[in-house]
Amino acid sequence: MFSLSMTVQPQVTVPLSHLINVLHSLKSSVGSSNSTTCKSRKHKSPASDSDVHCTEEVPPPLDGQTVWRTSHLSTHSFFYNKHGFSCGFMPLSTPVFSRQHQTSLQSVCTELQHWPVLVQSRGFKTLRSKSRRLQSAFDRPLESEGFTPSFMKGFLTRDKGIEIESLDSVLKNKNIPDGHQDAFKRGFAEGFLKAQALTQRTQDSLRRTRLILLVLLLVGLYGISKTPFISVRFRTTSGLDSAVDPVQMKNVTFEHVKGVEEAKNELQEVVEFLKNPQKFTALGGKLPKGVLLVGPPGTGKTLLARAVAGEADVPFYYASGSEFDEMFVGVGASRIRNLFREAKANAPCVIFIDELDSVGGKRIESPMHPYSRQTINQLLAEMDGFKTNEGVIIIGATNFPEALDNALIRPGRFDMQVTVPKPDVKGRTEILKWYLRKIKVDPAIEASIIARGTVGFSGADLENLVNQAALKAAVDGKDMVTIKDLEFAKDKILMGPERRSAEIDKKNKIITAYHESGHAIVAYYTKDAMPINKATIMPRGPSLGHVSMLPENDRWSETRSQLLAQMDVSMGGRVAEEIIFGNENITTGASSDFDSATKIAKMMVTRFGMCEKLGVMTYTDMTEQSPETQAAVEHEVRVLLKDSYERAKALLKSHTKEHKNLADALLMYETLDAKEIQLVLEGKTLETR
Repeated sequence: MFSLSMTVQPQVTVPLSHLINVLHSLKSSVGSSNSTTCKSRKHKSPASDSDVHCTEEVPPPLDGQTVWRTSHLSTHSFFYNKHGFSCGFMPLSTPVFSRQHQTSLQSVCTELQHWPVLVQSRGFKTLRSKSRRLQSAFDRPLESEGFTPSFMKGFLTRDKGIEIESLDSVLKNKNIPDGHQDAFKRGFAEGFLKAQALTQRTQDSLRRTRLILLVLLLVGLYGISKTPFISVRFRTTSGLDSAVDPVQMKNVTFEHVKGVEEAKNELQEVVEFLKNPQKFTALGGKLPKGVLLVGPPGTGKTLLARAVAGEADVPFYYASGSEFDEMFVGVGASRIRNLFREAKANAPCVIFIDELDSVGGKRIESPMHPYSRQTINQLLAEMDGFKTNEGVIIIGATNFPEALDNALIRPGRFDMQVTVPKPDVKGRTEILKWYLRKIKVDPAIEASIIARGTVGFSGADLENLVNQAALKAAVDGKDMVTIKDLEFAKDKILMGPERRSAEIDKKNKIITAYHESGHAIVAYYTKDAMPINKATIMPRGPSLGHVSMLPENDRWSETRSQLLAQMDVSMGGRVAEEIIFGNENITTGASSDFDSATKIAKMMVTRFGMCEKLGVMTYTDMTEQSPETQAAVEHEVRVLLKDSYERAKALLKSHTKEHKNLADALLMYETLDAKEIQLVLEGKTLETR
């Protein structure tokens, strides 16, 4: 470490000849003394008063040898070691080093008083304060001993050991009485033995832990060395290097599929292709490449695909569209290649790809997913590429056929498109009978009645209905499932669970009873309305009451009178509140009724052409129509709703007695079925429950 000491003082003029003589005398200044005697040297410092250093006599030099003085003191600078004094400013009255005579160099330094020069300072970085480190090298006090850093002291003293105190000295220092010394020694020995045993157990545990960690490390290194794609191994093993195992569907046939007869007939041709391909190829025909099943969720598309493989008794390969979607480039295409390679090796067979729209969606150019088209491109090439797939039938299922790429649904890839709709009343009856056979039910149950009240249910919904009814019967401790359990399950699915814990005051119960009775009266006395199935004031979901209708058959189309009857039934609740409680006490309970009535009126005017003023013209987007047309449509909708309201009011006013009797029965029994409603309206009394 070098220190630069610069002090600004008034300029001192020195003759040039004097400086030249000084420089010439530097060489001979070192050996100018033949002997050194013991001198007292006083070094002023804040830490010490004085130190006396002596050097031994040096024998006279031989001929041709240079006399060097041996220094036994390492000072703060090399200059001090060599010349015996510091080049900084020292007062003349204070000798820094006692010599026999003053050298020429010392004379120059004394005369100049200040000599700016680069002086190499001996020292180390220490933990002293910042102000201490910034102290000038010339003002730094001399240290008699070298400073050793703390991290070096640990290494230097590590092997020295701790000075161990003997047991006798411990007894002496602790002032233990003579009578207790034996007990102290015995306890000391027992403690030593226990500590030694504990140390031994700790060391054994550490050895076992190190051995286990070493084995795990070796196993991990072996697993990593098996594949070059370390980061991909755990997520893509099933797609990159594992085989796809087929499934045999011998236990699933078309007998297990109910309610979709047309779809079964279409797929029967595929089964014939797989069973006897020569029957069709003899005439020059080709096996179909693929079959696309289209339909709402829960209609049995997967079950149909499994039934095809089971009927033909061929291997069945199942894959979901989401399985091909990965964040790593090329994984989806690799999985498709593996799937078709395995299928070709086991032809004839069936490949079923569920949720096809997730892998076969329309191709777009996206900077966020530049490689998203690789998977569908590989699928297109495998289905209809250069290599043929003889004996491999691909069945795809989707709920959104409009989202599929056009190249995927063209002839040559998916040659057949089979629609799987929701079952009609006949199909629902078959499905209910199939699932009711699997549980213990009352023989008096008629599946057709339940099927009539489950319009719009899919096969999965009907299975859930039967399961919910079985759970309800088990909770109630019954031996078999009854019709009431099935009705309870249907209401729970349609309207939500019962809210028996809801505390409703008497006034609101009366309003709800008259409101629901108004719906039931209008439905019962209107010609083209649907038959009533049930009326209840038990809160379910968001509603406080409900009147359910039960169509006799599925309605494929509806007449104008049937639509008007539905509007009248919807208006019955609000009309009943107005008649019984007055216009000032009507409630918000009819909001959903008005929504359904308004929707029907708008459809009649804008879509069905059932308005004389606007004629047979459809208005799909009202925002594109002129203000005059919009005003005309709104006027006609208002006229339909107003006429419906007046018809419901007239009907309820003419059946005031029946209205009151039905409301009282609902307040007493909470729930009435169709037969009980008919008895009340006919003026007959109900049996006590």
